[in-house]
Amino acid sequence: MLSYRHGFHAGNFADVLKHSLLTLAINALKQKDKPFVYIDTHAGAGKYSFKSEFAQKTGEYQQGIGRIWAAAQPPEEIRDYLAAVRAENTGKQLVRYPGSPQLVRRLVRSHDRLQLSELHGSDYESLQQLFAGDKQVSVAKEDGLERLSKKLPPIQKRGLVLIDPSYEVKSDYNRVVEALQGAYKHFATGVYALWYPIIDRNVTERMLQRLQATGIPKQLRIEHCVAADGALRGMTGSGMLFINPPWQLQTQAEIVLPWLNRVLTDGQGTWKAEWLVPETV
Repeated sequence: MLSYRHGFHAGNFADVLKHSLLTLAINALKQKDKPFVYIDTHAGAGKYSFKSEFAQKTGEYQQGIGRIWAAAQPPEEIRDYLAAVRAENTGKQLVRYPGSPQLVRRLVRSHDRLQLSELHGSDYESLQQLFAGDKQVSVAKEDGLERLSKKLPPIQKRGLVLIDPSYEVKSDYNRVVEALQGAYKHFATGVYALWYPIIDRNVTERMLQRLQATGIPKQLRIEHCVAADGALRGMTGSGMLFINPPWQLQTQAEIVLPWLNRVLTDGQGTWKAEWLVPETV
């Protein structure tokens, strides 16, 4: 299904969670001098305008990055993420937002690389134009999940793989598990970050149970819900499941999440950062 456009949802509360954690993970990879690759299976358009028809129709960003943008005294752990968002905006007004590819491009060093996959024709064209002539970035019109294992292990021998489909097609909940199993066989030392929505809690838990049953060790589950399960039409929360998370990520999440919860929900939401599968199974 190619109807999904992230422009409707860019900068919402789920993007805030995903991108604040992604920034922390990329920064952790930069602690070592050796190069790494960032692989994005569903790259989208790369960056987004809040003046677009998409963003104006939903206004979701106003309850996400819009609140964060105006908040006082953000924790140190979120400042690099906010700096990347501010770099997209020339003045004090929030009008643009970096998708995962643009965010990571602002964070990486000159010897790191990005491999971006996008299947939607219009978003692929936007992505290709955004990184035209950039020798650190490769863009492909392809099914990122289908192609993932073929890209592994990377020549850099270090990397982070972001998997964040729309889940509009229900089979995505099964496909991501299969993709992670296949990828892990080829690249067991890589950092994997799986984003997932919380729409139907039972569906989410079944997916996580399947991931737990794979026997892959070191699975860290980080979630933020802005409302109780089923309280809103659509998504009430989102999460990130990390395999081989950077060693400080849980501690950092335990600082970031209470602050996000306070700013985004006035303290009414819930959050967790816990091991789905510990280091030794």
